[in-house]
Amino acid sequence: MRVVLATHNPHKVEEFQGILGAALPELEIEPYDGPEPVEDGTSFDENALIKARAAAAHTGLPALADDSGICVDVLGGAPGIFSARWAGHGKGAVANLDLLLDQLADIADEHRGARFACHIAVVVPATAEKPAFEAVVSGSWPGRLARAAHGGGGFGYDPIFVPDGHDVSAAELTADEKNAISHRARAFEAAIPVLRMNVIPD
Repeated sequence: MRVVLATHNPHKVEEFQGILGAALPELEIEPYDGPEPVEDGTSFDENALIKARAAAAHTGLPALADDSGICVDVLGGAPGIFSARWAGHGKGAVANLDLLLDQLADIADEHRGARFACHIAVVVPATAEKPAFEAVVSGSWPGRLARAAHGGGGFGYDPIFVPDGHDVSAAELTADEKNAISHRARAFEAAIPVLRMNVIPD
């Protein structure tokens, strides 16, 4: 069963396929090649739905989209939905990470709590037999922020995020280790029954 993932990020396509592969091997995750919608929502749920609706409308396929980010306790949950552009539009992941580290430079270790959040939207276009379907599920990955980047794996804020129960950053975990415990893994755990009921053919 073909499902389009509403992203132009090849890392996410690979990660999603890796997470879903064992549980739902019948799903083939395809990258999205259409125009990017304006993400003008005010929450992870809203932005995930905006992207999934656009991909489903463009391709006619069931669509998945995630909106994810890092939420820092001492910043009141920011960067949150602004994680990908925290340093400004077009600045990139390194600039985002460096700015966040600079903002927290004087914050003591015990106050550097943070979590990754992932909200996944599932949008299934209407057919002659079934009406359109939409749902959003979520997952959270708690941890803390390191004082410097470590590790060459992962992407985004992974090099400065130390998950609870670990002494290394998310960028120092193997892909399999990360896929077993990450915010996306937890969101997909919630998404699997939704996909089975509404996407996988009977």
